[in-house]
Amino acid sequence: MTVPEGTLTGLYVDGGWTNGSAGTFEVLDPSTGVAIAAVARAGADDVTRAVDAASRALSGWSGTAPRERGEVLRRAFELMTARRDELAYLMSLEMGKALADSRAEISYAAEFFRWFSEEAVRIGGELRTAPSGANRILTFRRPVGVALLLTPWNFPAAMATRKIGPALAAGCTVVLKPAELTPLTALAIAGILAEAGAPAGVVNVLSTDDPGGLATAALADPRVRKLSFTGSTRVGSILLKQAADRIVNSSMELGGNAPFIVLAGADLDAAVEGAMLAKMRNGGQACTAANRFVVQQSVAAAFADRLAAAMSALRVGPGTDERTQLGPMISAKQRDGVAEVVDRTVAAGAQVAVGGVVPDRPGFFYPATVLTEVPRDAPAATEEIFGPVAPIIAVRDEDDAVAVANATSMGLSGYVYAGDLARGLRVAERLEVGMVGLNRGLVSDPAAPFGGIKESGLGREGGYEGIDAYLETTYVATDW
Repeated sequence: MTVPEGTLTGLYVDGGWTNGSAGTFEVLDPSTGVAIAAVARAGADDVTRAVDAASRALSGWSGTAPRERGEVLRRAFELMTARRDELAYLMSLEMGKALADSRAEISYAAEFFRWFSEEAVRIGGELRTAPSGANRILTFRRPVGVALLLTPWNFPAAMATRKIGPALAAGCTVVLKPAELTPLTALAIAGILAEAGAPAGVVNVLSTDDPGGLATAALADPRVRKLSFTGSTRVGSILLKQAADRIVNSSMELGGNAPFIVLAGADLDAAVEGAMLAKMRNGGQACTAANRFVVQQSVAAAFADRLAAAMSALRVGPGTDERTQLGPMISAKQRDGVAEVVDRTVAAGAQVAVGGVVPDRPGFFYPATVLTEVPRDAPAATEEIFGPVAPIIAVRDEDDAVAVANATSMGLSGYVYAGDLARGLRVAERLEVGMVGLNRGLVSDPAAPFGGIKESGLGREGGYEGIDAYLETTYVATDW
């Protein structure tokens, strides 16, 4: 299978499509492991050209009326919405996620353009009197400058729009580097933004299979004043060290190890429904995915049985098949990593309720898996799995559940199911995470501030707070 005719595979720089100065690299269909496209590989010269273009466009774009900037984003929202099915197919082809998940992601991704089209006209400032009465304090906001945006493979549309939307709304220009495993969706979005009226140089997209080299080259350029990265904590730490050399304004959305707490008295049917959403959206390949199921002992067996039944009923297949509910992992490396975590966890004493064996078929598939009797220090309880594996850890009570949930260096998201709302809120308040789903298996929303604490990141994306990452505050002291 190959990509649809007309799929964009070049670099998008200064309003035009070009070949990469470093040749091309292949993009694979994870359902088969077969190459589906050759995409332009950006080299150091392309990085310089992209930053040149973004720098030249900065003053004009930042000086453009907020309403006009917002209208570009609004048109991009409308175009993405109109082309949802074709974009979803392309995403499922290069990433492997089920078409239903891809369609939901395109709709979600488009909403960031709509949300920030509205926020563009609400960038404010303040005027107040100093407490001494000696002068006035005037503040205004200005765009931070050229922004380097680095996005992951697991949500190739939403992670791009969640960064591009606020950056353009604020008046920044951008250089986007999509993940090398899934560049086609981001390149398609670049085409949509051009069609929506983004001026030349405002949006530049560079694809490469040497992400470290591209990021290093871009961060060394003094005109790049903003870094926004979504990916692993390990890579985020490296990038922060590089950004520190020039004190580059940085936002980080990093790894997770989300607890999914089920307390006695919770509606188990609702909890399983929420668990399937929190765990299996995107095949478990999400930083917000429920990573550990922390279940009170009195309901642990019943919850495990229901979850195993739901997981085993999922239809596995290629992402582009309408019938598929669980597609492949993104790569052989990712599949093998998931299998290795499961094997080590079973060796540590866990029991396999369903799944747990790599299927003998082409592509990078791993089955929906439920593990019970998981020791608290087992690999599946302490490491981010990033796959369709649900380890269940039995706990004594509410305090024990919170202690297990917080016993990690990560703090992105968590989930709580409780029959009593007050109890659920009490537990949610004690979790050391940036986001909590209370009796709900989905936390993501363009209008909500997305982000974590501890080693899960810095800053927030989306919501009213999302545009702040791309704005600086200037204070003027004056008196009349």
